[in-house]
Amino acid sequence: MRGARDALNRPFDYKTNMSNPYLLAEATWQVVRDTTYDLAVLPWGATEAHNLHLPYATDNIQVDRLAAESARRAWERGARIIVLPTIPFGVNTGQLDIKLDINVYPSTQAIILRDVVDVVRRAGIERFLVLNGHGGNDFKTMLRELQPSFPEVFLCTANWYQSVDPAVYFDDAGDHGGEMETSLMLHLAPDLVLPLDNAGPGTARQFRVRALREKWVWAQRAWSQVTDDTGVGDPSRSTAQKGAAYFDAVCAALADVMEELAGADPQDMYE
Repeated sequence: MRGARDALNRPFDYKTNMSNPYLLAEATWQVVRDTTYDLAVLPWGATEAHNLHLPYATDNIQVDRLAAESARRAWERGARIIVLPTIPFGVNTGQLDIKLDINVYPSTQAIILRDVVDVVRRAGIERFLVLNGHGGNDFKTMLRELQPSFPEVFLCTANWYQSVDPAVYFDDAGDHGGEMETSLMLHLAPDLVLPLDNAGPGTARQFRVRALREKWVWAQRAWSQVTDDTGVGDPSRSTAQKGAAYFDAVCAALADVMEELAGADPQDMYE
């Protein structure tokens, strides 16, 4: 019994721990108990069809791996970050007729988000980042509503796919299941990507209303009316090499953000 008590009271040595202390899904209670975290990151994806060659979990795999690698880089620079398990269901109200596209309504998301923020608050973590990996999710309004209820936690959100200009890495990044996402998946999970000759062309129909096409007026797209193969964007020029370069650039940008957020004073965020 004394040996067990001594082990519990001994300071935790990260170098001898085989789990990743910045990933809650892999960390032990001893790690979490003995670590003061400065930033909690919640990756949020979606489960939906991605053309004919990519898996339904594409958004989840991408945001999960990006969050983990970015946190690893920031952790090694001294930032104490905890990445929460990825939430795999997003808003897919425009895809209700696509078989087994899992939809959760924004109101459902808001309830889940409130509960998770409350857990983070009770853990004494003062900074919280929702890392979004799905275009149908939009957390800004939710965080506006939550912030007055959690004044001790600085709340923010980021769309990882807006962190780096994809035009630097891709001929035509595409919107959904196109060159960018296919290249990322060829890098991250090539065993889950079918040969590209299985993919549809990702041709998308445009709104008839000019302002909607120009995107200064917004309306939800009815996905099955927009695309025949559920993709938007041509994946034919995708390569794992492009995906690796883009992944590295996005992780570099996100690691910088995580490090800066972890070191920021949540009560003094303005210059």
